[in-house]
Amino acid sequence: MEHIHIGSLIRCELRKQNRSNRWLSEQLSLNPRTINKIFLKRDIDTNQLYRISKVLNTDFFSYYSQALQL
Repeated sequence: MEHIHIGSLIRCELRKQNRSNRWLSEQLSLNPRTINKIFLKRDIDTNQLYRISKVLNTDFFSYYSQALQL
């Protein structure tokens, strides 16, 4: 599962939805700098990933599930 860079996937989805970093930071009640740090992470806390998945209405956990099936 080394090939999954979850921060990059989150950033791509945010852009795909035409949403800003500021919007995401407001939705998650996080500092905009923290959002930028998330984008750089290969790994992320599951609770934080759950919250991001809910806000962006995207199942980011599915990337890991798909990798397990390969």
